[in-house]
Amino acid sequence: MRRLPITALLAVALSVSAWNVKEKYDGPKTPTTDIAWHPDILPGYEARYVNQGEAFDGPCRSTIIRKMCKDNSSKAFLYIHGFNDYFFQSEMGERFVDSGYNFYAVDLRRYGRSREPWQYPFNIRDQKEYFADIDSALSQIRRDGNTDITLGGHSTGGLTVAYFGAERGKDVGVDRIVTDSPFLEWNFSSFMRNIAIPTVGFFGKIFKNVKINQGHCDGYAYSLLKEYYGEWTYDTDWKMVYSPPVTASWLGAINTAQSRLMKKSKEIAVPILVMHSSRKIEGCNYTPDFQTGDAVLDPAMIQKRGERLGTNPTVCAIDSGLHDLILSSPKAREAAYDTLFTFIRTH
Repeated sequence: MRRLPITALLAVALSVSAWNVKEKYDGPKTPTTDIAWHPDILPGYEARYVNQGEAFDGPCRSTIIRKMCKDNSSKAFLYIHGFNDYFFQSEMGERFVDSGYNFYAVDLRRYGRSREPWQYPFNIRDQKEYFADIDSALSQIRRDGNTDITLGGHSTGGLTVAYFGAERGKDVGVDRIVTDSPFLEWNFSSFMRNIAIPTVGFFGKIFKNVKINQGHCDGYAYSLLKEYYGEWTYDTDWKMVYSPPVTASWLGAINTAQSRLMKKSKEIAVPILVMHSSRKIEGCNYTPDFQTGDAVLDPAMIQKRGERLGTNPTVCAIDSGLHDLILSSPKAREAAYDTLFTFIRTH
């Protein structure tokens, strides 16, 4: 999570930010009824919508994306993306399929394939809302004949899957959980973490849709995008170069999920892997250093909190990995995949 200006946090009730998304949608809010499988935007994948019913902003949906092994397999991996993100990493699915795992991903409600025109992107009021999106995908995975299931998540997705594990305990319905730079703690000072953010979270219960600007930073996006300095191509309307404002209720939901996860951390009843970069990168605008570490979260904080998850967590650093480890340079990316597959096969 990018650093937010302290003045914006403390003056949240006055914070109003405009950007290129219409907040007032005047058209009909029509629920999704087409839930049949169809060819996905990624070649070789298929997808289907899941009608998730009525939410605080109207009808909502999630999207399940899958790529199946050519040979029958009863092993599956389910991936949950992070903030300002969606599933576009076709290489990831191919790696799993080539290794004998049916691959699934979810575009969560208000993200990517799932976002409806009346929805403010990425907004949430309770992190548990995403549990229904995960449950729908897990039900599909079981219907497809899979009996060995790994649940994985990146950044806020890593927070979500760990929180899911802590809340569900022995009834989690998966065999293991893996996380890629999970958002277990804010990358802020002690004052910000312990006073400012909880204060904003409190006000977020009243002023739910007040917007909080994030820095106009390009360093992380430029380290990823092929048109700049990275290796990847993706839809920048769905994964924006400049991270959009968040709502006060979103901030409160994240803070609550982090707090409750740590209080119930020992309730995680399945093996859990926590991967993070070996280096923290400071700054806002791109420099070559952005290719060598995590420019979003603090790996030391992930390490500290990760060690408290479950009864015997596996916590490890990937040398010079980016915030999204599987989008790192080839050497770090291979180390992340090797760590992930070794964990799955031995737990």
